[in-house]
Amino acid sequence: MSTLFSRLQRKDAAHHLHPFTDSGDLAKRGTRIISSADGVYLTDGEGRRLLDGMAGLWCVNIGYGRQELADAAAKQFLQLPYYNSFFQCTTQPAIELSEMLGELAPADLNHVFFTGSGSEANDTVVRIVRHYWASLGHENKNVIISRHNAYHGSTMAGASLGGMKPMHKQGGLPIPDIVHIDQPYWFGEGRDEDPAEYGIRIARQLEDKINELGVKRVAAFIAEPVQGAGGVIVPPDSYWPEIQRICDAYDILLISDEVITGFGRIGHWFGADYYGTRPDLMPIAKGLSSGYLPIGGVIISDRVADVLKEKGGEFYHGYTYSGHPVCAAVALANLHILQDENIIEYVRNDIGPYLQDQWRTLGDHPLVGEVRGVGMLAALELAEERNPIKLFEDPSSVGNLARDFAIDNGLVMRAVGSKLIVSPPLIMQKQHVDELVQKARATLDDVATRVL
Repeated sequence: MSTLFSRLQRKDAAHHLHPFTDSGDLAKRGTRIISSADGVYLTDGEGRRLLDGMAGLWCVNIGYGRQELADAAAKQFLQLPYYNSFFQCTTQPAIELSEMLGELAPADLNHVFFTGSGSEANDTVVRIVRHYWASLGHENKNVIISRHNAYHGSTMAGASLGGMKPMHKQGGLPIPDIVHIDQPYWFGEGRDEDPAEYGIRIARQLEDKINELGVKRVAAFIAEPVQGAGGVIVPPDSYWPEIQRICDAYDILLISDEVITGFGRIGHWFGADYYGTRPDLMPIAKGLSSGYLPIGGVIISDRVADVLKEKGGEFYHGYTYSGHPVCAAVALANLHILQDENIIEYVRNDIGPYLQDQWRTLGDHPLVGEVRGVGMLAALELAEERNPIKLFEDPSSVGNLARDFAIDNGLVMRAVGSKLIVSPPLIMQKQHVDELVQKARATLDDVATRVL
């Protein structure tokens, strides 16, 4: 271990508090320092080469080291490194990016409110939804329904929209008028039922909750097309059509959280395209710039935007970095790469199906209870016994063990309880997928020697 590496670890332990981390435990272990990256690989401070099975944090869709994005940033830095979107001002990159997003988004989603992240985007969603209904004279129509085990960010509003109990235990969450229904998690919560019937039953909890609270109070329903941080929960095919029917029947806004699923992750520009839904609002971030610079936003339908423009008056909301010109320029360059190189089609027709086929071969491993995925999202659900299924009593322990073994095998793979999940760069080639699956199997073998 180099002197520089050790010195950096000591500095990190002394001064840096990490997200979603037990900082005391990390200080004892020593942080992993990532020093460089290229394509689909990372190199850490010890010189170890790692296949990045998580695309950073679900976001480096076009891979590392794209010169076009560096050039776009450098050019904009020199021309105009910053100006805000307040005070009747904007910049050319923000204008062009909002236009392009309106062209790419489905149906009548033609307007964009820019933020700095997905969490900020979902805070913005809460403000827009409630302001929309108030502008129509429905001040009490402010309840937003979400799902247990959903993830919509870690800010006060974002974490409240999310349905993760450990987050709610810290900071008095959720904030008022946000409620939750069950997630469409067939393997974990409904595997004794027919998947199609289960999907419809869980979707109808939304209808039950609307009737319980009163339609005059319910403003919107928010959900990820595929739950990411919750463990790559892929809903049954019957789920989303029933959700759309219910939103239409009761005239409540549908919010499709596209922070993870947007920009090609599941083989379409957006998860709403894949599932055929008609959202009124779509929070975005991550793949918008492939993670090269922080930027997010909310794509807004004509229905909502027209009311805000005609009846809403001044909207008392915004961020210093809304529509940041350098971030917007990089996002534009990223979207052009996705478009010009046909990366969305590549995921849909080639590398996505290949990943799913190869990933399913892991289903024969004695540790694997379920294999699931769509596009460039996939998960393994570990089980102590397979027939009948018996889940681990301490899922986080076995998951974290697998995560650490994966690193030893040269693979970044995330653990969510006993779920092992991957979300690799969209530019992966078939040999990279083969390497990912081989290293995942080696990891499973290593874990099995410890827990079976």
